[in-house]
Amino acid sequence: MWWPPRRPGDVAGGADVEPVRYGAEPDPRTGPPARERDAWELALIEAALTSGTPLLGICRGMQLLNVALGGTLVQHLDGHTAGPGVLGEHAVKPVPGTRYASVVPEESGVPTYHHQAVDRLGDGLVMSAYAADGTPEAVELPGGAWVLGVQWHPEMGDDLRVMEALVAAAVDRPSSLREPQLWA
Repeated sequence: MWWPPRRPGDVAGGADVEPVRYGAEPDPRTGPPARERDAWELALIEAALTSGTPLLGICRGMQLLNVALGGTLVQHLDGHTAGPGVLGEHAVKPVPGTRYASVVPEESGVPTYHHQAVDRLGDGLVMSAYAADGTPEAVELPGGAWVLGVQWHPEMGDDLRVMEALVAAAVDRPSSLREPQLWA
Protein backbone atom coordinates (compact mmCIF):
# COMPACT_ATOMS: atom_id res chain seq x y z
CA MET A 1 0.00 0.00 0.00
CA TRP A 2 1.28 3.46 -0.91
CA TRP A 3 1.44 6.22 1.70
CA PRO A 4 1.52 9.89 0.62
CA PRO A 5 4.99 11.30 1.27
CA ARG A 6 5.48 13.82 4.07
CA ARG A 7 2.01 13.29 5.46
CA PRO A 8 1.95 11.97 9.00
CA GLY A 9 -0.62 9.35 9.81
CA ASP A 10 -2.91 8.74 12.69
CA VAL A 11 -5.16 5.82 13.43
CA ALA A 12 -7.93 6.93 15.76
CA GLY A 13 -10.27 5.45 18.35
CA GLY A 14 -13.38 3.43 17.73
CA ALA A 15 -14.67 -0.13 17.83
CA ASP A 16 -12.94 -2.95 19.70
CA VAL A 17 -10.25 -4.83 17.75
CA GLU A 18 -11.52 -8.28 16.84
CA PRO A 19 -9.85 -10.75 19.26
CA VAL A 20 -9.10 -13.27 16.48
CA ARG A 21 -6.55 -10.70 15.22
CA TYR A 22 -4.39 -11.50 18.27
CA GLY A 23 -5.33 -15.15 18.74
CA ALA A 24 -7.96 -14.78 21.48
CA GLU A 25 -11.55 -15.83 21.98
CA PRO A 26 -13.97 -12.89 22.43
CA ASP A 27 -14.80 -11.85 25.98
CA PRO A 28 -18.57 -11.35 26.44
CA ARG A 29 -17.90 -7.64 27.08
CA THR A 30 -15.99 -7.18 23.80
CA GLY A 31 -17.92 -5.17 21.23
CA PRO A 32 -18.98 -6.45 17.81
CA PRO A 33 -16.18 -6.86 15.26
CA ALA A 34 -15.43 -4.21 12.64
CA ARG A 35 -13.55 -6.60 10.33
CA GLU A 36 -13.22 -4.28 7.32
CA ARG A 37 -12.01 -1.42 9.50
CA ASP A 38 -9.52 -3.72 11.27
CA ALA A 39 -8.13 -4.88 7.91
CA TRP A 40 -7.93 -1.38 6.46
CA GLU A 41 -6.28 0.21 9.49
CA LEU A 42 -3.82 -2.67 9.93
CA ALA A 43 -2.83 -2.15 6.27
CA LEU A 44 -2.37 1.60 6.94
CA ILE A 45 -0.16 0.83 9.94
CA GLU A 46 1.93 -1.60 7.89
CA ALA A 47 2.30 0.99 5.10
CA ALA A 48 3.37 3.70 7.55
CA LEU A 49 5.88 1.40 9.26
CA THR A 50 7.28 0.23 5.92
CA SER A 51 7.64 3.76 4.52
CA GLY A 52 8.97 5.35 7.70
CA THR A 53 5.99 7.70 7.87
CA PRO A 54 5.45 9.29 11.29
CA LEU A 55 2.52 7.52 12.92
CA LEU A 56 0.33 8.27 15.92
CA GLY A 57 -2.08 5.59 17.16
CA ILE A 58 -4.88 7.03 19.31
CA CYS A 59 -6.79 4.68 21.65
CA ARG A 60 -7.87 1.87 19.28
CA GLY A 61 -4.99 2.99 17.05
CA MET A 62 -2.50 2.20 19.82
CA GLN A 63 -4.16 -1.18 20.31
CA LEU A 64 -3.99 -1.91 16.56
CA LEU A 65 -0.33 -0.87 16.42
CA ASN A 66 0.37 -3.37 19.17
CA VAL A 67 -1.62 -6.12 17.42
CA ALA A 68 0.06 -5.33 14.06
CA LEU A 69 3.41 -6.05 15.72
CA GLY A 70 2.26 -9.34 17.27
CA GLY A 71 1.03 -8.10 20.65
CA THR A 72 -2.16 -8.92 22.51
CA LEU A 73 -4.87 -6.95 24.32
CA VAL A 74 -6.73 -7.04 27.61
CA GLN A 75 -10.30 -7.26 26.35
CA HIS A 76 -11.99 -5.60 29.30
CA LEU A 77 -10.66 -3.15 31.85
CA ASP A 78 -12.59 -1.18 34.45
CA GLY A 79 -11.86 2.35 35.64
CA HIS A 80 -10.70 4.07 32.45
CA THR A 81 -13.98 5.79 31.53
CA ALA A 82 -16.29 8.15 33.38
CA GLY A 83 -19.33 6.15 32.26
CA PRO A 84 -20.98 5.13 29.00
CA GLY A 85 -20.14 7.69 26.33
CA VAL A 86 -18.37 10.05 28.76
CA LEU A 87 -14.67 10.89 28.64
CA GLY A 88 -12.88 10.47 31.93
CA GLU A 89 -9.51 11.78 33.00
CA HIS A 90 -6.65 10.12 34.79
CA ALA A 91 -2.94 10.66 35.20
CA VAL A 92 -0.29 9.02 33.04
CA LYS A 93 3.35 8.84 34.02
CA PRO A 94 6.04 8.92 31.31
CA VAL A 95 8.87 6.39 31.29
CA PRO A 96 12.18 8.30 31.40
CA GLY A 97 14.33 8.02 28.29
CA THR A 98 11.43 7.40 25.89
CA ARG A 99 10.29 9.53 22.97
CA TYR A 100 7.06 10.26 24.82
CA ALA A 101 8.97 11.45 27.90
CA SER A 102 10.95 13.82 25.69
CA VAL A 103 7.65 15.37 24.57
CA VAL A 104 5.79 15.24 27.91
CA PRO A 105 8.36 14.77 30.70
CA GLU A 106 5.99 15.17 33.65
CA GLU A 107 3.01 13.18 34.91
CA SER A 108 -0.12 14.65 33.35
CA GLY A 109 -3.87 14.23 33.24
CA VAL A 110 -5.27 12.91 29.96
CA PRO A 111 -8.79 12.58 28.50
CA THR A 112 -9.58 8.89 28.38
CA TYR A 113 -12.34 6.54 27.28
CA HIS A 114 -11.33 2.91 26.85
CA HIS A 115 -12.15 -0.50 28.24
CA GLN A 116 -9.38 -2.37 26.44
CA ALA A 117 -5.63 -2.04 26.76
CA VAL A 118 -2.30 -3.47 25.65
CA ASP A 119 -1.48 -6.77 27.34
CA ARG A 120 1.66 -8.33 25.81
CA LEU A 121 3.73 -5.76 23.89
CA GLY A 122 4.22 -6.29 20.16
CA ASP A 123 7.68 -6.88 18.69
CA GLY A 124 9.97 -3.91 19.19
CA LEU A 125 7.47 -1.79 21.14
CA VAL A 126 8.34 -0.31 24.50
CA MET A 127 5.95 1.11 27.06
CA SER A 128 6.52 4.85 27.31
CA ALA A 129 3.78 5.88 29.78
CA TYR A 130 1.50 4.10 32.22
CA ALA A 131 -1.49 4.71 34.50
CA ALA A 132 -1.44 4.40 38.30
CA ASP A 133 -2.83 0.85 37.98
CA GLY A 134 0.06 -0.13 35.66
CA THR A 135 -1.98 -0.08 32.46
CA PRO A 136 0.21 0.82 29.46
CA GLU A 137 -0.95 4.27 28.31
CA ALA A 138 1.68 4.93 25.62
CA VAL A 139 3.88 2.67 23.50
CA GLU A 140 6.49 3.48 20.90
CA LEU A 141 9.07 2.04 18.54
CA PRO A 142 12.46 3.37 19.66
CA GLY A 143 14.85 4.71 17.02
CA GLY A 144 13.99 5.07 13.35
CA ALA A 145 10.70 6.61 12.31
CA TRP A 146 8.51 8.49 14.78
CA VAL A 147 5.92 5.89 15.92
CA LEU A 148 3.86 6.48 19.05
CA GLY A 149 0.61 5.04 20.35
CA VAL A 150 -1.38 6.66 23.15
CA GLN A 151 -4.32 5.04 24.91
CA TRP A 152 -6.06 8.36 25.52
CA HIS A 153 -7.54 11.03 23.24
CA PRO A 154 -5.09 13.94 22.88
CA GLU A 155 -7.41 15.51 20.30
CA MET A 156 -10.00 15.97 23.07
CA GLY A 157 -7.71 17.73 25.54
CA ASP A 158 -5.92 21.04 25.90
CA ASP A 159 -2.35 19.65 25.83
CA LEU A 160 -1.22 19.77 22.21
CA ARG A 161 2.34 18.50 22.70
CA VAL A 162 1.74 14.98 21.32
CA MET A 163 -0.01 16.34 18.22
CA GLU A 164 2.69 18.99 17.74
CA ALA A 165 5.38 16.31 17.99
CA LEU A 166 3.67 14.29 15.23
CA VAL A 167 3.59 17.32 12.93
CA ALA A 168 7.21 18.18 13.74
CA ALA A 169 8.24 14.60 12.92
CA ALA A 170 6.55 14.89 9.52
CA VAL A 171 8.28 18.19 8.77
CA ASP A 172 11.66 16.78 9.83
CA ARG A 173 11.49 13.75 7.49
CA PRO A 174 14.40 13.45 5.04
CA SER A 175 13.86 15.46 1.86
CA SER A 176 14.00 12.26 -0.23
CA LEU A 177 10.72 11.18 1.42
CA ARG A 178 8.90 14.48 0.98
CA GLU A 179 6.58 15.30 -1.88
CA PRO A 180 7.82 17.82 -4.45
CA GLN A 181 7.00 21.48 -3.85
CA LEU A 182 4.57 22.84 -6.42
CA TRP A 183 5.25 26.45 -5.52
CA ALA A 184 8.26 28.55 -4.64
